[in-house]
Order: sequence, then structure tokens, then C-alpha cells
Amino acid sequence: MKYRNSGKLNTLDSKLGQVSALGIGTMRLPTTGEPGDIDEPAAEEMICHAIDAGANYVDTAYPYHEGNSERVVGKVLANGYRDKVSLATKMPSWAIEKTDDFDRYLNEQLEKLQTEHIDFYLLHCLKQPWWHNLRDLGVLDWAEKAKADGRIGRLGFSFHDTLDSFKEIIDAGDWAFCQIQYNYACENVQAGTEGLQYAAEKDIAVVVMEPLFGGSLVALPEPLRKIWDENAAEGTTPVDLALQWLWDKPEVSLVLTGASSLEQMKENLASADRSGVGTLGEADRRLVELLQAAHEELKPTPCSKCGYCMPCPNGVNIPMNIDLHNAASVLKNTTLKLSRTLYSLLPEEQRAGNCVSCGECEEKCPQSIEIPEVLARVHEDLKADE
Repeated sequence: MKYRNSGKLNTLDSKLGQVSALGIGTMRLPTTGEPGDIDEPAAEEMICHAIDAGANYVDTAYPYHEGNSERVVGKVLANGYRDKVSLATKMPSWAIEKTDDFDRYLNEQLEKLQTEHIDFYLLHCLKQPWWHNLRDLGVLDWAEKAKADGRIGRLGFSFHDTLDSFKEIIDAGDWAFCQIQYNYACENVQAGTEGLQYAAEKDIAVVVMEPLFGGSLVALPEPLRKIWDENAAEGTTPVDLALQWLWDKPEVSLVLTGASSLEQMKENLASADRSGVGTLGEADRRLVELLQAAHEELKPTPCSKCGYCMPCPNGVNIPMNIDLHNAASVLKNTTLKLSRTLYSLLPEEQRAGNCVSCGECEEKCPQSIEIPEVLARVHEDLKADE
């Protein structure tokens, strides 16, 4: 397994010295088909295989698999693997109501993970309202105490909001690392490339999640498949191209696999062994550019994310709602579930369904988008099934 020669994450954990190019994400562990029910033998085989191959960063979170992910990860690591990895998990930011909740959730997580120390602790899925609540409750001071008593090592956050919110959060704390959704189809979505570079300039390590956008960059729809067939070099795979595009960037400290099977894990590990800054060829760069252009052309709403429509007097996050809908529309079923999940995680007032059709945004839009009508479609397509 290759290690990253760039990125601050390599200097953070004296126990391991370097972090592997590929980290083990556990949001999509194999399941039995029932909600939250992990196929534990298959999950253990997959995680142990990756660690044996050199992956030394394991990422989980409080809500994954309805709370079972931390429990299963704890069982696996307790079987002789805990000292071989850096362990990351996340505080459920949306569930914090009072200061006492910080300790309550962390202590529960330590018990489930069968460990006395979490190497990398994240504030999960930060959005501006949740961040402001945590900030005002004193989460940064609390984290310093948790570091001092040895329960956590480094503090970071994962993120799903606007670039401006990302910069606000980056500037507000002494973060060791952050985790962002990032891939070649979402280069200008949420934190995006500008956020990646902003964090790196602040000497903050960047962990990448959703490198394959929930699998949607693997099962390419037409006409993206046509572009692939006409331009991809022999032997190149959609998985490898998407991963290498990320590892080619010096600001990326670690890429998390979202593998849900041993076969997928092996493919990701093999790609990691070929990774490195400067290894992406010109033909592959051109292929990515063609795929990105096709993504833009297929979007049903030509939003440029200029922000002129904001702020919405009713609190709706208009650009983010349109981004989620565009992604789901272009990549169809492979991204629809992910877009619906992200939509459900938006604070209710920021969702498209909170639009009252006042028309103020439409008057400001330089693209002349009929925004209230678009938001009505967004809500209809992305709302949870009732």
C-alpha cells in the first residue's frame, strides 16, 4: 500500500507516522438486506483484508447503519487490529442540544468501539446552523479537554454546505483536518476545489469522501458511457480514473473507499498502489474534462451558483437544492439515493419544500431560472417517501 507523500495528515499520528493513500470507509459495509443489519462476517473479511494490505485509517460514524457500524468496527479492531490503524468517528452534530451531550455521545462511542481513544474525531456533517449551535455550546473548548484527558487525538469536521460556510468553519477553529465530499463530477459543489485548496493553504489536512459519488461514477449513463468508450485508454476503468484524479492532487491527504464488497475493496486497493501526485496522464485528464462537460450539459437547471438569489427571505438554500437535484437527474438512480439522503440532512428551513414562491429570487437570477418552479420539482423528487 502506498502512503501519501503530501498532505498534513501524515504528520498527525506519531503512532503510524504515515497515513495510507486509501482509508477504509464504513458507511456502505455489506448488509443482509435489512435496514441497519450488517453482514458481519463479510464486513470483517473486507476490513481485515484492507488492513492486512496496508490501509491504516478506518472511518465510521455514530449514525452509520442505524448505529451498528461503530459496534461492528469495534469488534473487528478488537481482534488484534486496533494498534494497526488510526480510528476516526464522528459526533452527531444534529443531535446535540446541550453541553452535556458532548460527553454523552463520545463516551457511548468509545464503548461501542471498544477503545479508550479515538485518533481522529469529527463534528459530523457540519452545516451552518448546526455549526453555530455547537460553537455556541463551546464545542471547541470541550474538545481541548477531551484531548487533554486522552479520549480523542485530533479534532476535525465533515462537511455538507456552501463554500462560504466551509471557509467560516475553517477560520473558526484550530482544526487538524476536515472531510469533504469531492470527486470530478462535484468539483464546484459544496467545498469543492476552492475549499480543498483553502484548507490546504491553512495547513489543514483534507480527507475525501464520496470519491465515486455513491457509485455513480462507475455505472456511467448514456451519453457519458459513449464518451468513455470513445476516449478511454485500454485497461482504464471508471473506478481507477476517479480515484487517480483525486490522488493526483497534492492537497488531498487521504481518499476514503466506500466499498461494500471484498471485490470492490480489492479494486480500490489495487488503484491505491498505483497512486501518486503527477501520475495522471494527459489522455486521462482530457477524458475527465470531457466527462465533466457532459455532466454540465445534462443538468436540467443551468444554475451557475453565482449566489445572486441568496439570501432567501424564507431560509431556503437555493443553490444547494438545485445542485442535489442536478446530480440526481444526470446520474439517475445511482445518485438519487445519495441526493435524497443529503436533502434530508439539510435543516428543514433550507430545503426546497420551504419555498413560498415569493419570486424575489427569480427577479435576481441572471440565468432567468424560474426558481420557485424548480424548487417545487426538487422537493417532489428528493423528499422522503411518505
